[in-house]
Amino acid sequence: MIMTKLSTKNLVSPKGFKAAGLHCGLKHKKKDLAMLVSEVPASVAGVFTTNAIQAAPLGVTKKVVYETKQMQALIVNSGNANACTGKQGKVDAEEMQQLTADKLAIDANLVGVFSTGVIGEIMNMAPVRQGVAKLDLQDSLESAIDFAQAILTTDTVMKNTAYSTIVDGKEVIIAGTAKGSGMIEPNMATMLGFITTDANISSEVLQQTLSSLTDVTFNAITVDGDTSTNDSVVIMANGLAGNEPLTPTHPDWANFYKTLQVVAEDLAKMIAKDGEGATKLIEVNVVQALTDEEARKVAKTVVGSPLVKTAVFGADANWGRVIAAVGYSGASVDPDKIAIKIGGKLLVEDGEPVPFSEEELMQILKQHEVKIDVSLGQGEGSGLAWGCDLTYDYVQINASYRS
Repeated sequence: MIMTKLSTKNLVSPKGFKAAGLHCGLKHKKKDLAMLVSEVPASVAGVFTTNAIQAAPLGVTKKVVYETKQMQALIVNSGNANACTGKQGKVDAEEMQQLTADKLAIDANLVGVFSTGVIGEIMNMAPVRQGVAKLDLQDSLESAIDFAQAILTTDTVMKNTAYSTIVDGKEVIIAGTAKGSGMIEPNMATMLGFITTDANISSEVLQQTLSSLTDVTFNAITVDGDTSTNDSVVIMANGLAGNEPLTPTHPDWANFYKTLQVVAEDLAKMIAKDGEGATKLIEVNVVQALTDEEARKVAKTVVGSPLVKTAVFGADANWGRVIAAVGYSGASVDPDKIAIKIGGKLLVEDGEPVPFSEEELMQILKQHEVKIDVSLGQGEGSGLAWGCDLTYDYVQINASYRS
């Protein structure tokens, strides 16, 4: 398997993509409007929030992904979710789509629309109209950074990643950027993810691939258990690398599939690590479950437990919170076969406590990344999940979000 991490981490690194981002006035000072475009219509795939309440832009974008099955451009705003905004919200989302199409002289059915921010406020379209006109699309690192900055809300850092691989002897690049730091309980959550590639692959194969990878990446993170109204991950593949069409039977399929998985996993972990107020990334690895699905269920339950998250924040060596979460996860569990490690230190074996140094474990829990391993002794299933600690700042950020 061939894969190289690119140091530029540039969303427009794949051939034929340009981006832009600027401050149009939806937010007080920070950038709040972004656009991404491909030279040619691209194959597209998407996965979206499972919340029954869905923001107006999702309806527009789903038609592009599932009916047109091609996308050439997308527009994103932050500062306003355009969710729970009734008929006007739909009108505004469609206007954003048409504004982009007119700017680029392309069909509106090739434009995706995404919004993130406060729910329940009608979009102020005047600055959006002015902003679209001013967006200067480029294929530079600076333009990719502008895009990444413009999609952020309560995030503290940009989230970018990029890798190259080889397909049919040609370089194929896969890059991504994302936002999200709260209400992260995928299927999916307040997150937006955008992935670009110059690979040649049909929308149908791309959709199957993204859907399967989402289960082990974006759907394997949790911050606070809330599921939002806007969240989406979309990938555009414009084929300009010039490879033969990719399918699971292609000789270089593993190169493409694994590279896309690593891009998605990088973005997912960055989101989890940047949870609102978070100070630590928590990784839970579950093995010997009856199935992979049960392993992922246990892993997400542990990493999502408020008691586990607060114990990690306080560097409290309380493994009882971990085993309790395992027990109520809903997975098949034999209490006499459970083993637990934190930071590689064995704490529980065959369901019984193992002597350990409290001071040594406290030092492990003070690190910026904390790994918890759980073995269920039941089968061959395995799964990973990522999350963050729960801090005083999380409450402060969310108590004053609209102010």
